[in-house]
Amino acid sequence: MPNSLKGREPLVQNTLGHLACLMLGTIVVALLVRTEMALGWDFVASAVVSLSIIFGFVVYLLPKYPHRRFGYANIVTAFRASLVSLTGATVLCFESLHTADTVLWILVGVVVFALSLDGIDGYLARRYRQESELGARFDMEVDAFLILILSVAAAMLDKAGAWVLLIGLMRYLFVAAGWAAPFLNGDLPPSLRRKFVCVLQVSTLCLILVPAVTVSVSAYLAAAALAMLVMSFAIDIFYLLRRWMAV
Repeated sequence: MPNSLKGREPLVQNTLGHLACLMLGTIVVALLVRTEMALGWDFVASAVVSLSIIFGFVVYLLPKYPHRRFGYANIVTAFRASLVSLTGATVLCFESLHTADTVLWILVGVVVFALSLDGIDGYLARRYRQESELGARFDMEVDAFLILILSVAAAMLDKAGAWVLLIGLMRYLFVAAGWAAPFLNGDLPPSLRRKFVCVLQVSTLCLILVPAVTVSVSAYLAAAALAMLVMSFAIDIFYLLRRWMAV
């Protein structure tokens, strides 16, 4: 156990207990879905590996977590991470996704459910005074991963050109750019605009996956979502650059 977590064994046990239960539940659901849809073991492996990476990231951030328990808000976010991992595994491993309308509708339903939970974790964090940097980062990364998965699905279904992947990659390109331009690593203030754009991306990509939405419509929707996302990132980059130049 890292030195920074020594003396905080109850927090570690509480966190690992919740994550282990959610991982076990995800494995059970993945096995049931695999049997029902005649998918390969790669489906189960994809869901478990992606969720393990997300949970590993949470454990990595745990030393800076100020509260004594993992908290209801983080449990909800972890549950969303489970749904997102199962969604990602379905997109990657279901070979005939473009011909299976029923599967697409199920995916849309799962995404809508996950999106409906997005505001609950923030409410719980404020309600029980368990707000933290870990919780905010956890929530943001789950959202970013979901957007990446949905953009991959849109590209695989030919609902838009390969450029639609930029919607899902934008967050990761921004992080990578921070290696070359350190000023991009600065802290950004909380923003309703940023949250709204995130919800807009998920909602638009989810709508694009609906079988009834034709390519002629989905391409325009994706282009509008991408333009909004680029504008949002541009505002944040300008803010960070202006603050860096003022130092």
